[in-house]
Amino acid sequence: MLDKFGTAMTMVKSDISGNISRLESKYSSNPSRFNYLYSVVLAEVETKTAKSSSSCTNGLLWLTRAMDFLVALFHNLAEHQDWSMSHACNDSYSKTLKKWHGWLASSTFMLVMKLVPDRKKFIEVLGTQGDIYGDMENFCKKFSPVLAEIHKFMAGVGLDTMRAS
Repeated sequence: MLDKFGTAMTMVKSDISGNISRLESKYSSNPSRFNYLYSVVLAEVETKTAKSSSSCTNGLLWLTRAMDFLVALFHNLAEHQDWSMSHACNDSYSKTLKKWHGWLASSTFMLVMKLVPDRKKFIEVLGTQGDIYGDMENFCKKFSPVLAEIHKFMAGVGLDTMRAS
């Protein structure tokens, strides 16, 4: 999905890929023990490594937050078809990621937003067949509860408030 944004999201894509690789590596180290993401987090809580910036827990949290952003963006694009891509992205960022970013990450995001394609091009790249906006809303409706469950779990183990380092 991030490829659809063009070069603007290269750094974000790299960060997401790193988080996924970290989780895959942990799973591969013991598939029967780490068959659920929650078991990875609980193991790190037990060993007191969950709050490390290189932990799988941190990776899962940031992957979840990235998906929160994507869901908010799709919702904005579907709900506010008159908004520019920049407006939709900035609103989504303000609602999801901004509170977790420090000054440098926020400044970097604002710079990256200047590189996103315009709305028309972005929608065309997503696809022109079917009801693209209906598909976006359907995705948001179905995926939001999954993200809510992850946030609920992370809050339950006291790890939902970690900020960018």
